[in-house]
Amino acid sequence: MFIWACAALVLWLIVLLLPWQPWRVKEQWDVSETDTSNDLSQLTVLVPARNEEQVITHNLTKLLEQGRGHRVIVIDDQSTDNTPDLLQLFGDNITVLRGSALPEGWSGKLWALEQGRHLVKTPLVMLLDADVELKTGLIRGLCQFMESNDKDLVSLMAKPPLGSIWERLLMPAFVYYFKLLYPFSLANSSSPYVAAAAGGCILMKTEALERIGGFGVISAELIDDCRLARQVKDAGYHSWLGLTRSIRSARPYGGLYEIWNMVARTAFTQLCYSPILLIVCTAVMIFAYLLPVALLGGVYPVALIGVITLMLMFITYLPVLNYYGLSWLWVFTMPAVALMYLGMTWTSAFRYWQGERMRWRGRVQ
Repeated sequence: MFIWACAALVLWLIVLLLPWQPWRVKEQWDVSETDTSNDLSQLTVLVPARNEEQVITHNLTKLLEQGRGHRVIVIDDQSTDNTPDLLQLFGDNITVLRGSALPEGWSGKLWALEQGRHLVKTPLVMLLDADVELKTGLIRGLCQFMESNDKDLVSLMAKPPLGSIWERLLMPAFVYYFKLLYPFSLANSSSPYVAAAAGGCILMKTEALERIGGFGVISAELIDDCRLARQVKDAGYHSWLGLTRSIRSARPYGGLYEIWNMVARTAFTQLCYSPILLIVCTAVMIFAYLLPVALLGGVYPVALIGVITLMLMFITYLPVLNYYGLSWLWVFTMPAVALMYLGMTWTSAFRYWQGERMRWRGRVQ
């Protein structure tokens, strides 16, 4: 047991001391100006929408208030609720494109974006989820950031909903795990090994999108944002990804069931549908997050090593909690949260083996 305890301690020391520090929140950007008179005529915003009646009106209103001259194209992805009726209320302020039937080999969101892409005539294009709310002045500030930093694609990870206890328990951990899988500092560097983006808000040069062949090159991808960033980076362009509090997810997940399904939607996809990788992932999660807790029941010095290991684990989670203004006491939930995320991953695998690749917004593929 002593050897296993030392191995777990070394693992968390490595995570803590990695040169690219994936647990830090250094890569962040927030808007500082709230001017709404900005000329945004060089930009087209594509908003795929499917069954978004709860949030679409408020979020589109906020989007239109960002400035003047930007074209907003909403692709209604065959909604079955009141989304089409609500879109009509905006009149000529937006362009509504009724999406056609989903072709074989495409995911719903990417097919909607591909249809909208053909209407883009501006140098810049923004891909925006229908369920995110933008702080006033964000688009102009982000355009300036992209230009001043010589980037071809910039993406911001929206602040997750934190209203319910389940959201506070699980959503910061979602960001934490994403950063461990896709270290932002590596994704933002010239390193060819890591490319990442957050699909809720992506601003990019239209030239770059056209050069990679539009969304057809990633048509079947479920983790489409990171695959888009990969295509852009492989084509020789420069991308940047960061956290923000100037964009928030306006759709609350509320209970455990909704969050569980959100994670299970792509968890097994992240493992390339590989049973071997699933077993490896299970072993790593148990070793990294649950073994240190088990060590507390051992004798000295095993128990002491367990305490130190847990402290290192908690230190890596603190920056994310602080960034979102949550109490440091949430660090003590990490082992339980890890076990729940492992359960979500197995749920994703079981659904895949039963013939369900993806379930989201009333559509099963």
